Amino acid sequence: MREQKGFSLIELLIVVAIILIIAAIAIPNLMRARMNANEASAVQSLKTINTGEIVYSSTYPGIGYAATLSVLGGVTPCTPSSTTACVIDSILADGTKSGYAFTAVGSGGPPATQYYATAVPVSLNQTGVRSFCSFEDGVVRVQPSGAAIASEPACQALLPLNQ
Repeated sequence: MREQKGFSLIELLIVVAIILIIAAIAIPNLMRARMNANEASAVQSLKTINTGEIVYSSTYPGIGYAATLSVLGGVTPCTPSSTTACVIDSILADGTKSGYAFTAVGSGGPPATQYYATAVPVSLNQTGVRSFCSFEDGVVRVQPSGAAIASEPACQALLPLNQ
């Protein structure tokens, strides 16, 4: 009799089937972990925007809060001014980071006495499940459905995060 070298087709198919079963179990958990990480990044980014708005309004009291998110940022090397404050990073100032789309709108005045900021998943149920918002009080609020948050009063009506 000849000695068999290598694996038979049946053995290879069994190994492939086992790998597919393990992948079917692991991939949904990996996607869920990525969405949780994106949501945590979105919350932290909103806190950064809140801090940026406070710094901006303190630095430019005649203007008040920044009218748009891009005003809070600036390209590297950044020179601080009322149109490029350099208080948040340029990636966040562009409006998209870690699967979330960000906006910040200053209103009232001049000087602008109000602002609200939002973080909405770029692709609902893929990059995130929930939307977040904040305004002058600095409390991050959550929209469990992931829908866009249209205004500051709509943000005020939501429950704070972790409540």
